[in-house]
Amino acid sequence: MKRIHIVGGKNHGKTTLVADLVQELSRRGYRVGTIKHTHHQHELDAPGKDSHRHREAGAAVVGILSRSMNAVFWPPSEPTDASREDRYEEFASIFAGCDLVLVEGDLQTPQPKVEVWRESRGTEPLAKQDDSIVAVVSHDKAEGLSVPIWKRADVAAIAKHVLALESDV
Repeated sequence: MKRIHIVGGKNHGKTTLVADLVQELSRRGYRVGTIKHTHHQHELDAPGKDSHRHREAGAAVVGILSRSMNAVFWPPSEPTDASREDRYEEFASIFAGCDLVLVEGDLQTPQPKVEVWRESRGTEPLAKQDDSIVAVVSHDKAEGLSVPIWKRADVAAIAKHVLALESDV
């Protein structure tokens, strides 16, 4: 599964950039998947719903099939080890038809990361301390970076750069 991670601080614009890239890459004919990474403990399936009851009863995998959306819930193979890189492989069969997967978040992965940074948020770019960040996307100028800064307003150019990264993955 070829994936690029879009990282950055809270409210720096990660979700907006991922949505913009999906739209641009899809327009170009690429099939793009996304994964939202979170370090928070979430119950993704609503307690009390039938699917949740199936999982609570011991089903290994629970699927939901509807006219407009499908979903599959399964527990990670080792829920206590959130830092394992191979946990993404559990998604491989589902994303097999995708040319590229954009992951929002996950600073722990060794995969290529692109940081979204806004000076107005009052934080330093993560790229100053994280060598696995290969570029910063920003409207602002950041001093002291050893990686390129891609102009946030030019989504087409960002998409071109991401595709170039993807070919190295």
